[in-house]
Amino acid sequence: MKKAIQVLLLVAVVVMGYFLIDSPMQKERFDKELKVRNDAVVKRLIALRTAEESFKNKYGYFTASFDTLITFLKKDSLPVVMREGILTDSMIMAGIDETAAVKMKLIRRDTAFVPVMNEIFKEPVVVDSLSYVPYSGGMKFEIASGNVSTQANVTVRVCEVKTPYEAYLKGMDEQEIINLKAIAHKLDRYAGLKFGDMTEPNNNAGNWE
Repeated sequence: MKKAIQVLLLVAVVVMGYFLIDSPMQKERFDKELKVRNDAVVKRLIALRTAEESFKNKYGYFTASFDTLITFLKKDSLPVVMREGILTDSMIMAGIDETAAVKMKLIRRDTAFVPVMNEIFKEPVVVDSLSYVPYSGGMKFEIASGNVSTQANVTVRVCEVKTPYEAYLKGMDEQEIINLKAIAHKLDRYAGLKFGDMTEPNNNAGNWE
């Protein structure tokens, strides 16, 4: 009996030791995977923000439709001014501005139209995947757009694209996810990743920045 108790105590010590060692290692593994997933989601949000801002530059408003945004990226074009020559000091001294210099054919300013994809993205982007949240198993980002009024009574176009922690942290430690949400709630921040805001203009800032 005494020997059995000793064996049980030894097992208990081993188990406790395992958890004491494994607990910080588990947190380290969670943090490492969290960074990988955060980076993937942020990369896609940055691409979506670039697309939204290009769309607004051309049409004057943000879209709340991924179908519209993807069609814009695939089929639309943007004007690009091709510049040849510059205003010289002698032209400026002679009172010749850029418009006059173009008419006099001293310099050239031609407008060309190039595909949106070629103009706004520095790296290759899979357009058809942009609306989907990485690691979510097929969930889409939440997207919205509209207008808000500032304190100076100025109407400003706004948009917001976001995804909660639960969407892209699927399969990870649930308690750690709960902890992340609690921290976000305490700091009065969105519990996930997003850019833009539907309640106030913020220049489409990302909450990771």
